[in-house]
Amino acid sequence: MSVDLTRFNFTGGENAAPIQDLTALPAADRERLVLAGIDVQDRNVSGTFMQLNHADVHCGTRHEGLELLDIRAALKKYDGLPQHYWRLLDPEKDEITRMTHAHCNGGYFMRVAKGVKLSEPVQSCMFIKGENAGQSIHNIVIVEEGAELHVLGGCATAHDARHSAHLGITEYYVEKGGKLTFTMIHNWGESTTVRPRSAGRVEADGVFQNNYILLKPVGDLQMYPGITLAGDGAVARFDSVIVAPEGSHVDSGNRIELNAPRTRGEIISRAVTTGGTIINRGFIGAGATPVKGHLECKGLILGNGRMHAIPELDSNQDGVELSHEAAVGKIAQEEIEYLMARGLDEDEAAATIVRGFLNVDIMGLPAPLKQAMDEQIRLLQCHNAM
Repeated sequence: MSVDLTRFNFTGGENAAPIQDLTALPAADRERLVLAGIDVQDRNVSGTFMQLNHADVHCGTRHEGLELLDIRAALKKYDGLPQHYWRLLDPEKDEITRMTHAHCNGGYFMRVAKGVKLSEPVQSCMFIKGENAGQSIHNIVIVEEGAELHVLGGCATAHDARHSAHLGITEYYVEKGGKLTFTMIHNWGESTTVRPRSAGRVEADGVFQNNYILLKPVGDLQMYPGITLAGDGAVARFDSVIVAPEGSHVDSGNRIELNAPRTRGEIISRAVTTGGTIINRGFIGAGATPVKGHLECKGLILGNGRMHAIPELDSNQDGVELSHEAAVGKIAQEEIEYLMARGLDEDEAAATIVRGFLNVDIMGLPAPLKQAMDEQIRLLQCHNAM
């Protein structure tokens, strides 16, 4: 869906005051952030970055070997970051990249030094407050050779945010033998327009793991991150869990290019519509051999929503192994009857099936976030049992 970017304010507001202690945020804001994966009271993190509208309000690291800067500060420090800034995406690709290139109002630069393995995640949060606010950010994540990093990224709007827009450019660089786990949780508002544009490059024996969770309403979201496996033995996996209530429009997918021998890619998505529209895309292309790729898109329709699954495989190489599985449907009556025969009532049986379908255990989420996700799934089940 096209979007009128002139409706939103992408300039001004850069002078918001820094927030030294995020626990001082209003309780309503903290609640919104928890449901976006950000626990401001969690001290078991390697670093934290928070942007409020156009301002970097909090940025700090707790681990040697981790560099974390506002993108504007990083561009000044490193003479424009010529090896990483707009290297994986074309600023002329579409109206979203053009706007972000012309009016970048934030984002972060994150780098883990060679051989440094961070055991605790880095929190990053993009928060929007107010009327017609527009964020246009650019993030760069670099995992140097043999390093390991887990980014826990949350994006949210405040309760009073109305008709806001978030445009996000993110470039991922995983060097030889590095490992990047990027977990993104969205907690947008019912009138928020969201347009991420992301791309990554993984070198030999590197690993890129992406987890994406959307359980709350969003006005209009469109994203299609792509990863290129450029080195021998590189691996990429995308896992996503998406729920679209009535009024939400979600056009989401992932793309993996297997461009080096012995690379492996996997895309696993679980999507549920409870009245909204979901377009569930997936693409795996093989430009080298031998490689392996698997794509799995499964959708569940609860209510009168719309689900459109578009899986794609593409190769001109001999000896590749690519497979896909796509399924869209309602809860099978025989599954409900099976559980009812074991003592559950009909609502409990349906709730159990939904919980199993939206299984976030595989993502290895921190305990407080996992509890918040479980509560959201429970509320979803209660809604659909009514």
